[in-house]
Amino acid sequence: MFRLRNSALAVLLAGYCLAQSSSQYVTPEIRRVGDKLACLCGACKNTVATCQMLECHYSLPARQRIAKMQKEGSADPVIIDEFVKREGKKALAEPPNEGFGIMALATPVLAIGAGLGLIAWFLRRYRKPDAVPVLSDEEVRKYQDQIDKEFSKLD
Repeated sequence: MFRLRNSALAVLLAGYCLAQSSSQYVTPEIRRVGDKLACLCGACKNTVATCQMLECHYSLPARQRIAKMQKEGSADPVIIDEFVKREGKKALAEPPNEGFGIMALATPVLAIGAGLGLIAWFLRRYRKPDAVPVLSDEEVRKYQDQIDKEFSKLD
């Protein structure tokens, strides 16, 4: 009896533990539009198409709205414009290529370039000069003669 009860409990708990899928409404068409829209739930930094939170209060209704608008025959730019109209430019996953958006895209590149330039300047400024002296032919002959004398003593 005890084993039967434990087995039934295990089966019941296994039913609760079945994998749940948040991609219920993610078709290739919805993914195409959802990749251009940011998930605004506040808990993640994903797009509407890639948000994996179960029962996300933003991405799940957004996917449903995208599917509904696509069934009505709306084109992708129209759907995106509708989200931007409702939520503002924060609804976009990438900043637009105009005004402040260009600066937002260019700033990381400029910062990396400035950092590399600073490193190059620092290395050039604080590099030790070459410590190898330049010898004349006369000095080289003098040292070569001395070396020959030392080697002759070893024979």
